Amino acid sequence: MRGWRGLAIFAMLGALAALGQAPIDWPIATVLSLAVVMAVYGRASTAKAAAKIGWAYGFGYFLLALAWIVNPFLVEPDRDGWMAPFALVLLPAGLGLFWAVAFAAGKRLGGGALALAGSLTLAEGLRAFLFTGFPWALLGHVWIDTPHAQLAAWIGPHGLTLLTVLLAAAVVRALSGGRARLWGGAAALALGLLPLGLQPAPPEETADGPVIRLVQPNVPQADKWNADLIDLFQARLLDLTATGERPDLIIWPETAIPYLLEYSGPLLDAAVAASDGVPMVIGVNREEGGLYYNSLIVLDATGVIVDTYDKQHLVPFGEYVPFGEVMGRLGIRGLAASEGGGFSAGQGLRRIAMPGIGEVEPMICYEAIFAEEIGKGARPRALIQITNDAWFGILQGPQQHFAQSRLRAIEQGLPLVRVANTGISAVVDAKGRIVAELPLGEAGFADVVLPPSGAATFYSRLGDFPAAIAAIVLAAVAFILSQRRSD
Repeated sequence: MRGWRGLAIFAMLGALAALGQAPIDWPIATVLSLAVVMAVYGRASTAKAAAKIGWAYGFGYFLLALAWIVNPFLVEPDRDGWMAPFALVLLPAGLGLFWAVAFAAGKRLGGGALALAGSLTLAEGLRAFLFTGFPWALLGHVWIDTPHAQLAAWIGPHGLTLLTVLLAAAVVRALSGGRARLWGGAAALALGLLPLGLQPAPPEETADGPVIRLVQPNVPQADKWNADLIDLFQARLLDLTATGERPDLIIWPETAIPYLLEYSGPLLDAAVAASDGVPMVIGVNREEGGLYYNSLIVLDATGVIVDTYDKQHLVPFGEYVPFGEVMGRLGIRGLAASEGGGFSAGQGLRRIAMPGIGEVEPMICYEAIFAEEIGKGARPRALIQITNDAWFGILQGPQQHFAQSRLRAIEQGLPLVRVANTGISAVVDAKGRIVAELPLGEAGFADVVLPPSGAATFYSRLGDFPAAIAAIVLAAVAFILSQRRSD
């Protein structure tokens, strides 16, 4: 398959692989698509030809998996809408380069399915780190809604990626001739079926523990800063805060307050009154020393701010713009930056004390997709994420973001409390099971008992190091075997 027609076919195969991501959740489509492209790429005459296959395949995969990326540019279409087509095409094209390198490396390592399995896993790992990282829609994420996800407690997201590509390689072997068919079939059965025994039982209701109120105001992003609607949305927040029995902690989502913290005194006073002295966690923007931060504040029972966490992993072109001064001259600024030229990064992930709960690890929106940055230092009582997924639309984006957040709970063996402006707000236990949730596009609140913490996981201790070593060893073994066959 040569020329544009061949590239289009590989792009369609890549789009088929993307069906494993939320909200479709068909991991079998991902595995079978990978198996087909693994079988074909080995026939490429050169590493350059293999790279073209890899780029087209990756482009199709990311084009469908990240189709939600146009939504942030359509919040203010008059200003930002012209960038949506560029984002839709250029982001998949750029990410496809990682897969192009992986396919070229796989070809140089021998051209077999095992060689590509190792190089593609390493490429996905690099995608999570280079240029601030973007580990969204990793191949391993297709297992989040299956029993296989429980393996994340041991091998993390990149280990799940390795499992995905190894399963595809086993399918290729199973469909080949000779003894390889038997070995491949056995490996495919083991990788595909054995993890089914990890399916945890449904979560049990927890009677003991602090009760946390999740407040989901459901404010559309296009209306969030509308002066004519601010009073309406504030009243909704306060009503949801004051309704029902008294919880132990109340959490509002990211940027719940439509003013800078320095000008939010009246609304904070109203929030304290509505909470009836219950401690609160609130998302708000703030300014300090001429710099602006996307922050989370903790209020005690008297309304005093007892802790502040500033988001440290910002969204490129969303909360800040690389080479901002140059881009500013072109009229390009961060989509979410409502003040100044963009947000500044905080000092890094750290524990904060939540009244009545203990120390927790906070995450603001985008930070929850970076598994390697979570769980450093002393073990917290829980993970807490506040987010504003109104930027992501109502289909893929919020669903994928929530799925990745659930994976963090499994990896760390910790419950997750997630509060989103437009949904999905939820409490997830230490096995990634959903205890309670507020669906997309609905205003409401939920009072949920915080589930217990699990034991420290293997992944929480060693992180991605074992998966990286396994991928390197796999690539080396594939290369050695190819050299033996050529001798």
